[in-house]
Amino acid sequence: MSFDPDSVRTVTFDSYSTLVDVDAVETALADRVDDPEPISRTWRERSLQYTFVGTVLGTDASFYDVNRDALEYAMAAHGIETTPDEREEILSVYHDLEPFDDVRESLERLDDAGYDLYVLSNGTPEMLSSMVDVAAIDELIEDAISAYELPTFKPDADLYRHAAGRTGTPIDRIAHVSAMWFDVQGAIEAGMQGVWIDRKKTPWEPFGPEPDLIGEGLEGLVELLT
Repeated sequence: MSFDPDSVRTVTFDSYSTLVDVDAVETALADRVDDPEPISRTWRERSLQYTFVGTVLGTDASFYDVNRDALEYAMAAHGIETTPDEREEILSVYHDLEPFDDVRESLERLDDAGYDLYVLSNGTPEMLSSMVDVAAIDELIEDAISAYELPTFKPDADLYRHAAGRTGTPIDRIAHVSAMWFDVQGAIEAGMQGVWIDRKKTPWEPFGPEPDLIGEGLEGLVELLT
C-alpha cells in the first residue's frame, strides 16, 4: 500500500526515538560504567520485550515500571551493582530527553497546514508531559495519548483504535509516525497509514506489513502533506 496524503486529517507521533532521542540514556549510564552502550542496548531491548509480554499477559504495569525493571535486569546482566536510588536517578533521564532537530519545524508546518497533531506513546502521562515540555511542542499538539489509559502497550490494535476515538478521527484518516517497526505495523493493522522514520538507516523488518511511507526524518512526510 502506498501513502495517500489526501486522506490524512490527523497525524499521531510516537515519542521515544521518533520525536526525542533516547540515546541520551547512555550519558546517564556513563557516570557509572566504563562502556554504557551495551548496557543501554540491553536496557532498551528488555524494556520492549517486557511491553510485548505485558500486553499478552494483561499487565497493569506502567511504561515507567517496565523501564525500571528492564534497567535493573540490564545492570545485573552486565555485572553492575546499583541501588534502587541510583537506578531511579538514571531513569529520570526520560524526563529530559532532547527533541531531534527536525521536530519543531516539521510540527509547525503541519500545524500551519491545518492538521490535528497528537502524540501516541507507551509512555505514562507524566513522562509524556515532561517530553512535551522539554521539546517545547505543547502549543503544536492537541494532546498526548498514553497507552496507560487502557492500559496496554503497542502494538495492541486496541490502542490505535482508542487513539482514533480520542482524536475524533476515522481511523483511516490518521497517519501514524514512528521509528519503531512494530509500532508502524500495529498502526497499519488497526487501519491507520503507517509512516516509518528510519533515522539510523537500518533495513526494514522482513516480517509483517511494509510501511506506507519511509523517511530518514520528518521532512518527507511534511512535504507530502503540505
